[in-house]
Amino acid sequence: MRRVVLALVLAVVLLWLVSLAEVFAAARRDAAAPADAIVVLGAAQYDGRPSPVFRARLDHAVALFRRGFAPRVVVTGGTGTGDTVSEAIVGRRYLLAAGLPESAVDAESAGRSSAPSLRAAADLVRAAGGARVILVSDGFHMLRLRVLARRFRLVALGSPAPASPITPGSRREFGYILAESFKAPAAFLFPR
Repeated sequence: MRRVVLALVLAVVLLWLVSLAEVFAAARRDAAAPADAIVVLGAAQYDGRPSPVFRARLDHAVALFRRGFAPRVVVTGGTGTGDTVSEAIVGRRYLLAAGLPESAVDAESAGRSSAPSLRAAADLVRAAGGARVILVSDGFHMLRLRVLARRFRLVALGSPAPASPITPGSRREFGYILAESFKAPAAFLFPR
């Protein structure tokens, strides 16, 4: 019986280490390529201004759009407790102020977390006849986002925001990578 328990514990630890390695690898991989849309995952906004993390994501989406990777940008993110405006609306205003055409930027405020936000963005993209998207977020988030996107019938390419204040190799990033090493397998195993 002890051997069975030990074998199970070792198997779980090994699977977790594989997950950790996959999250880390996905965080370092920019797979941007031509797509139907760029989907920016929301982050905090303060009184109508994007947080530094959100701004880095939005700036990266601007760069991808200007390089011609996709004709459309979908910004996601709901309204947080105490907020009067959604992350998506703040992000859309930021992109318009950066010079993107109004017809090329959509705001999807339905979700307050990754899965519902990505589901709503997928509905928008598919309604326009698309399926291939570039996901823009922080690197640590990429593996789980790709798992969720596949569930919502999207072909997802990850493109981490390179100027995020959550810098690669930092203690802060490691905390997020550690958390995602549990969240990514959970997203794969337990559909919502």
